[in-house]
Amino acid sequence: MKTRVISAAVLVPILFLIVLVAPVSAAAAILGMLLAIAAYELLYRTGLVKQPRLVIYSSVMAFAISMWSYFEAARAYFVLLLMAFFMLMLAEMMMDHIKVHFETVSMCFVGGVMIPYFLTALIRILTMNVGRYVILIPFIVAFMNDAGAYFVGLRFGKHKLAPVVSPNKTIEGVFGGLGGAMLGMLIYALILDFFLKFEVNYLIALLYGLLGSAVGTFGDLCFSIIKRQTGIKDYGNLIPGHGGVLDRFDSLSMVAPLMEALLLLLPLVKM
Repeated sequence: MKTRVISAAVLVPILFLIVLVAPVSAAAAILGMLLAIAAYELLYRTGLVKQPRLVIYSSVMAFAISMWSYFEAARAYFVLLLMAFFMLMLAEMMMDHIKVHFETVSMCFVGGVMIPYFLTALIRILTMNVGRYVILIPFIVAFMNDAGAYFVGLRFGKHKLAPVVSPNKTIEGVFGGLGGAMLGMLIYALILDFFLKFEVNYLIALLYGLLGSAVGTFGDLCFSIIKRQTGIKDYGNLIPGHGGVLDRFDSLSMVAPLMEALLLLLPLVKM
């Protein structure tokens, strides 16, 4: 616990500097490197993909998606990027169809394309007109959900949510996470309103917290079942006390794209 708290105390200020102060290009490059590590964690450390070359391709693709999101490139370029990656994977399968199965290629798509695209919603949010002011929303929702679930579950948790997948999660903790995410969004809405002088819709802020908490918990369980099936405790050891990139960003991988969609469909603030 002590190591976990110290790591958080160091990393949270760094995170704030990256998303609030650093150039968006730097944020995209840093996230791209983290996503490349995440692809390695999901594919190689779990043993799901044993061919190093495929893991390298997936990691490079993960980084490329982050930079594509930063440059706001035309959709045509993204399609070409996907085609090149897909053809490369199929070429590997044709060269060694005994060891490289279609299931292997599919897992590379999850690690190299799907998860990176979800998480690079953070970069796409940053490039919005009010990006610097709303970029904290995915983090607030994900982290307050985790904190609320942890502390309420620790104090009041009696009914297991998914005992096989994640034995420590409780139904009481889910409601604690829900309350934490909604409270976090309410506080941030007040900051945007009274200190930054935005016109804020408080009902939408609460909706962000409600929906974000639900998908965050689901994302956490999804990555937990992968660890359970592959027999690992953590995806990595990059972050002391927290594990790997995917251990820390598991719920965020679902929360970030949802917040991107909500910010476009149901804007929280008006200038």
